Amino acid sequence: MKRLFCALLAALSLLLTGCGGQRAAGGTDKLKVVCTLFPYYDFVRQIGGDWVDNTLLLSPGREAHSFEPTPLDIITISEADLFIYNGGEGEVWVDNVLDSAGDSIGATLKMIDFVDPRQEEFTEGMQHEHDEGEESDSDEIEYDEHIWTSPVNASLLCRGICEALQKADPAHSNDYQINLDAYLEKLSALDENFRQVVEAGHRNLMVFGDRFPLLYFCKTYDLDYRAAFHGCAGDTEPSLATLKYLIDKVEADHIPVVYTIDLSNQQIGKVIAESTGAKVLTFYSCQNISRADFDAGETYLSLMGKNVEALKEGLA
Repeated sequence: MKRLFCALLAALSLLLTGCGGQRAAGGTDKLKVVCTLFPYYDFVRQIGGDWVDNTLLLSPGREAHSFEPTPLDIITISEADLFIYNGGEGEVWVDNVLDSAGDSIGATLKMIDFVDPRQEEFTEGMQHEHDEGEESDSDEIEYDEHIWTSPVNASLLCRGICEALQKADPAHSNDYQINLDAYLEKLSALDENFRQVVEAGHRNLMVFGDRFPLLYFCKTYDLDYRAAFHGCAGDTEPSLATLKYLIDKVEADHIPVVYTIDLSNQQIGKVIAESTGAKVLTFYSCQNISRADFDAGETYLSLMGKNVEALKEGLA
């Protein structure tokens, strides 16, 4: 598969030579921006407004961790004035694309460079990808790449995006700055809403019957958590020991809510809920959204607003 992918890139590179992602003379065309993930797509449309032709590479409803670009995707990236991607192990395919078509792209922006990455954590009871006591095949540190889940991080990411837009399109630099300032105020209000919920809560533990892509969120608000799997785990079925641990934890601590993440089948959460009487609620990671939510105009802020209410119920 890797050889096939590289061969495809090599063939496409011949087609892309000379295409370039440069803007037309006179600056009358909109800035072409391509984003790999929904949060960056949404940040761009909030900051870029009408001055940007914005494309989301990851189709709504699609699983981000298994994404591989199609030939059309690669052509779309090559024609961008600005290509925005997350970076890290979850997007290793980007390196191959940039090696082949990078010279055709106006500019690239690797978002993980704007924050301090946090190492993946394994909490008590969490399913490991290898048996307990068995050493991993690699000593390489794994970082959680869901950096946007913290509104504080989101502000840093938006500043980076604004700077990139201004550099790529100086003629509308002031427009981008005005939009950024207005959006940062909304992110600040969101951050304050979460802090108020945590301060008023009667507990500080969140239980996820699912993967856990909310490490940055929980660290920002000093929340403890338990989960079936870590953020990018490929597992779909927890061990009996993990499932029993989560059920016992919910029962012992009288946890009122078990969370599942967006685009999940919720099966693990439902099993825990049936055994404990807890309620199942969705907590949005925003890595991608459903087609229905996308068509309904949901945004990072609107989905995180739903998280505020879900958190309030879970900490009650």
